[in-house]
Amino acid sequence: ASPPMLMAVLVAGRSGSAMTAQIGVMRVTEEIDALAAMGISRMLRLILPKVIGLTLVAPLLVFWTSLWALIGGMMAANLQLGIGYEFFLQQLPKVVRAVNITLSLSKGLVFGFLITLVACHYGLRVKPNTESLSASTTSSVVTAITCVILVDAIFAIMSRGVGL
Repeated sequence: ASPPMLMAVLVAGRSGSAMTAQIGVMRVTEEIDALAAMGISRMLRLILPKVIGLTLVAPLLVFWTSLWALIGGMMAANLQLGIGYEFFLQQLPKVVRAVNITLSLSKGLVFGFLITLVACHYGLRVKPNTESLSASTTSSVVTAITCVILVDAIFAIMSRGVGL
C-alpha cells in the first residue's frame, strides 16, 4: 500500500472514529442542541476546526509514513541485496521524481479532508441513543475507507501518465 493509503486507513480508523464518537456523544447528551440554543454555529465551532486540522496534518502524516517506508526500503536493500545506504540515497532522486512526492502529499490533503467530512457527517447523524452512536461510528470508518479507496482510484486514473 502507498503511504497516503496507509495514512488514510489508519487515520480513518483512529481519528475518524474518535471524531464521530465525540460529535455523536455531544448529540446524545444534547450539547449540540445547547449550542444551537445559544446561537453558536455547530459548523464553525465543531466541524470547521476538525476539517482544517486534519486537512493540514494529513500531508505531514503522509510525509512521515513515506520517510519510514524509504528507511525500511533502504535497510531491506542493504540486507537483502547488499546495496549501500549512500548509493541508495544517491539514486533515490533519480528514481523518485518530485511530481510523485507532490502527488502523494496532494492525496494526503484530499484524504484528510474527506475523512473529516465523513466522520463529522456520521457524528451529526447520531440519534439520541447509544445504539445509534456505535452504529454510526462503525459506518463512519467503513464509509471513510471506501471513499478513500474510490478517490485513490480517481487519482490513479487522472495521474496515470505522471511520474513514470
